[in-house]
Amino acid sequence: MSAILQEATINLRPMQETDIDAVMEIENATYPFPWTAGIMRDCLRVGYCCWLAEQDEQIVGYSIMSIGAGESHLLNICVDRDWQRQGVASRLLKHMLNLAKRHGAEVCLLEVRPSNLSAIELYEKIGFSEVGRRKSYYPAKNGHEDALILACPLLDYTE
Repeated sequence: MSAILQEATINLRPMQETDIDAVMEIENATYPFPWTAGIMRDCLRVGYCCWLAEQDEQIVGYSIMSIGAGESHLLNICVDRDWQRQGVASRLLKHMLNLAKRHGAEVCLLEVRPSNLSAIELYEKIGFSEVGRRKSYYPAKNGHEDALILACPLLDYTE
């Protein structure tokens, strides 16, 4: 008897307003200081690049990015805890960078908590490097935490 394991197929698609409840479940379960549903709706309303990762029509991750004036800004990338470390964030991130490049962005910027070592590792593996720091940027249990500013040049970026 043999068993064939089937790799999960992750599909990417644009986020819609009807997805916000499912996105908020992941957001609230993952972050101690989550975005609100209103912020998510505003991102859709103003035309930010908002994409989902799905497996069998279940949302397992999402990403939000703004693009303008030759640069992109990755605002949020989040993966359901049950799907972390399975390539979902990497797939979303590469997709967003390709979108940014196609829309004429020359660089992608993002902020990340210095304590988020797994995210920093992913970003560096993809081609991001630290270009600055924002003091007391993120709320934290005991005050605030700085943000590292990371940048990835897109002119020569290929997945």
